[in-house]
Amino acid sequence: MLRRPENTIDSTSDQSFIPGEEDYSKHVNPKWTKLLSIIGIKRQFTRCEGMNLHSSDGHTYRDFLSGYGVYNVGHNHPALIRSLIEELEHRGPTMLQSHIPELAATLARKLTSLSGTHLTRTFFTSTGSEGVESSIKFARAYTKRDGVLFSEGGFHGLTYGALSLMSNPWWKKGFGSTLPNTVGTPFGDLDALERQLKTEKFAAYITEPVQGESGILVPTKEFLREAQLLCQRYGTLFVLDEVQTGLYRTGKFLAAHHFDLEPDMVILAKAMSGGFVPVGALVMRKEISDAVYSSVEKAFVHASTFGENSLGMRAALTTLQILEDEKLGERALVLGDRLREGINRIAERSEFIEECRGLGLMNGIEFTKPRSLSLKMLYAGFTTVHPGLLGQMIVKTLFENHHILTQMCGHTYNVVKAVPPLVATEADIDYFIEAVASLVDTMENTRAGFWSQGVKIGLRAVAG
Repeated sequence: MLRRPENTIDSTSDQSFIPGEEDYSKHVNPKWTKLLSIIGIKRQFTRCEGMNLHSSDGHTYRDFLSGYGVYNVGHNHPALIRSLIEELEHRGPTMLQSHIPELAATLARKLTSLSGTHLTRTFFTSTGSEGVESSIKFARAYTKRDGVLFSEGGFHGLTYGALSLMSNPWWKKGFGSTLPNTVGTPFGDLDALERQLKTEKFAAYITEPVQGESGILVPTKEFLREAQLLCQRYGTLFVLDEVQTGLYRTGKFLAAHHFDLEPDMVILAKAMSGGFVPVGALVMRKEISDAVYSSVEKAFVHASTFGENSLGMRAALTTLQILEDEKLGERALVLGDRLREGINRIAERSEFIEECRGLGLMNGIEFTKPRSLSLKMLYAGFTTVHPGLLGQMIVKTLFENHHILTQMCGHTYNVVKAVPPLVATEADIDYFIEAVASLVDTMENTRAGFWSQGVKIGLRAVAG
């Protein structure tokens, strides 16, 4: 059962002082601390374990955001902590840059076995963005073409190459020109994709198999399979950004495996770290790697200082072992079905929920305009103030009333993420479903605290 009454909105607790806040505002990013105060989710978390985030005020929050896909094995998994301590105590080489890193070799072999036997080479990175940047270089070196195709609505990172593969101008405004010869086509539109590929100007087509920040959009099997065939026909590399979808987030090791795909390159990161040491990987066909490392002289023409560090490699190897030992991919499939079925039952009777969609434990709940006049007027009023205000009211209500941490899907303001760690239990999923049921009941009551909190958020934004 839910533990707090549905109308309870604590408008003051999010304004409490957080240790380090003053220095963070002064020396890092004052607008971030302001934003957390405005939307009402500012807390001091003192201990994080598995699904649970324990705060200094004695509350426990369930994490349905997972650091945007980082915590697939949960927070502070004890086996991962032990493994990293042992690696530190081993006192072996960490980043000599002049030796053969054994752990990197072991991890690369493991990634080949899990990703696909045709992907026999790995370049290690620290972040997903770095993986995207590397994929552009490798694709250009192999194909001798400059152009890069991408799916509109995708999110690939915030470095210049990654930004060049994103259609949302909000991310680019104020930063000047991005890479030339990058072209977007609508996600799911094979005709538009083929028109571009026919020009034979493009080194790679880089896309997410499931679009996260655009609202958890799952394409048809036909689209991705045909996209791969079209790339092969016109000599363009088929590259999948699985930074969010990889490592069993969708139930399979790669989302590509749901669609029976054999991409030329796959970009991984986020969950590989286990939440501790940043690590990523670009896994690719041998001939693509050979186009970059084409001679002894070129053996270090593309490199990354921290890419093969021993702690990162150990974190990734242990994370993969935990995922396999605890069968977290199988769990993601079962619990994902349970979550979507539960939310979609609510959608059948709710004026506000259109649907819950996704794969495994990567899900989005789409909220929509209500039908009844009084609710339609409230909806219109708040979305007119700011298109993201209603979404933040939903996020804040789940956080304040039900102690659930989630967030909207980027600038897709009407879709709220349900992306818990894969260690979630049936009880966690059922609690979330009950919380959403309580939320929509509150939303459909025009006198409930849900609507008054929107005014408070707006006033704080103006006052700030």
